[in-house]
Amino acid sequence: MKTMNKHIIIFLSIFSTLSLAFGQNEGDVNIVTDSDRSIAPAYRIYLRPKMIDTAITSSVIEYPLLVLKEETSFEVEGIEPANIRHRAQLSQLYNGYAKLGAGSLLRGLGEVYYNSTRSRRFNWGVHALHHSEWGELSDYAPSMYDNTQVKAFGKIEESRFSYGGGAHYRNQGLHYYGFQNPEADRDSIKQRYQSFGFNAFYDSHKKDSATLNYRIGLEYDNFSDRKPEADSLSDWRGMENYVGLKTSWQYNTSSNVLLSNLRADLDVSWNGFSYGVTGDSLSPYDAGFTSNNTVIQLRPLTSFYGLNEKVQFKIGGEFALDIHDETNASLYPIAEARYSLFDDMFIPYAGIEGGLKQQRFALLAEENEFIGSNNPLLNESVYKFHFGIKGTLTSRISFNANVSFENWRNHALFINDTIHSSGNQFRVAYDTVSVTTISGSISYQQSEKLKIDVIGKFNTYAANNNPYAWNLPQLELITRGKYNIADKLIANLDFSLETGRKAQVFDPTIEGAELEDGVYYRDLGVIADVNLGAEFRYTKRLSIFANFNNIAAQNYQRWNGYPVNAFQFMAGLTFRF
Repeated sequence: MKTMNKHIIIFLSIFSTLSLAFGQNEGDVNIVTDSDRSIAPAYRIYLRPKMIDTAITSSVIEYPLLVLKEETSFEVEGIEPANIRHRAQLSQLYNGYAKLGAGSLLRGLGEVYYNSTRSRRFNWGVHALHHSEWGELSDYAPSMYDNTQVKAFGKIEESRFSYGGGAHYRNQGLHYYGFQNPEADRDSIKQRYQSFGFNAFYDSHKKDSATLNYRIGLEYDNFSDRKPEADSLSDWRGMENYVGLKTSWQYNTSSNVLLSNLRADLDVSWNGFSYGVTGDSLSPYDAGFTSNNTVIQLRPLTSFYGLNEKVQFKIGGEFALDIHDETNASLYPIAEARYSLFDDMFIPYAGIEGGLKQQRFALLAEENEFIGSNNPLLNESVYKFHFGIKGTLTSRISFNANVSFENWRNHALFINDTIHSSGNQFRVAYDTVSVTTISGSISYQQSEKLKIDVIGKFNTYAANNNPYAWNLPQLELITRGKYNIADKLIANLDFSLETGRKAQVFDPTIEGAELEDGVYYRDLGVIADVNLGAEFRYTKRLSIFANFNNIAAQNYQRWNGYPVNAFQFMAGLTFRF
């Protein structure tokens, strides 16, 4: 049955297909029927459209608060304490160190240190030094000297601050031997300087970055030269009292880009100097006077570090008040910039700075111990511009090249005093000096075994009131070397060279005297000083040393009329206790 139905369906399908095919070939077919195709008339809807808002409310479903509490428990496992073993044992420290030596021309040396050892809180010590020479230069007046000084210090370190202080005493004896007369009376040309003083400070060092730290320090120093033999002339010598209040305030800040440092220093210094009796005189050229000088200095300074500290800027200034016979105010710029290239391999830099230097009798005598006692004290004003480049060529070699232009106003130049002495003492001539300096240095260091430094400077001077800047060198060359062999034998070699120094003279017949702008002068020659030293450490506590000074045996002149000994030798020992 199913098969028959299948055949019937196939037959009807074929018949329908053929009928359609043959019907299309007969032509078009028209179908005619009746229908109503009328269009209803249009009319306007007068209702305005409006929005129908339907609010659908939802039912509020409340969930009950389920309080679940799960009991927990834990156990802490014990950790065994770590044992720290110091593989490298700290070297033993000794409280005391002493050095004793003797040499040619009856030279003597004694030095003692005694201080605290390792301590987190306390630090104290005492240092005493004496060196002297009792021999004499041939053809010159007696030239023996002695120098003794004692210093003591102490410091207490707390977590957020520290405080401490110190005291000092110095006694220096010498002779004005700057003339040729071996038979001269040594008492008539002797001089002795004495100074004593103290200092104290309080220093805060909070470790927070955004915190103000400060330091307050107080200094006092009394300095005087030899008292005359006659009691009636006891006031006719130089006597000086110095008091200084030094403060520093610092605030550090940081950001994601820059690190900055804000600092301000406020210093107040008073110096009182007197010579003889004010209003009285020993001669027409030797009158007594008193000089009181106060200097107030404010130095605000800001430092910036950026680009991972590759770029550094320093900007600030100094405002100074010089209160002497009259009050003078000065403003000095301070600025510096540097940039690090190739991980500090090359660091170009440039800067300008200046400041006011308070002059003191003690500072003049330290620079030239052969000065007289009746020199006026004028404060020096300094301006300096410099630029250069420094860096490292290798891990062992570093260098620095620099050019600077400086202006010194009221700079102290030393001239032989033929007014108050026979020329074997010096007086101070103040002048304004412009200085141009080209300098360079290179250093080599191989751990602690070998160290070599070479420093060179070429200076040109232009003085306003003098044809030359007296006693200042034009060319300076310093070479230092140190060689350590197995920490047992240590050798030192120093070489100093100076040329271009000139001194004013008042006798046109003196050897080498020349005339320039109505002033006679002479060339002081070349300083070529070679020093060799060696130390042999016999044990960790005992060593012996030997020093050979001025090996080239040059009788060069430190100052005009003051030659040095040609050759000097000293040997001795050091020990710890």
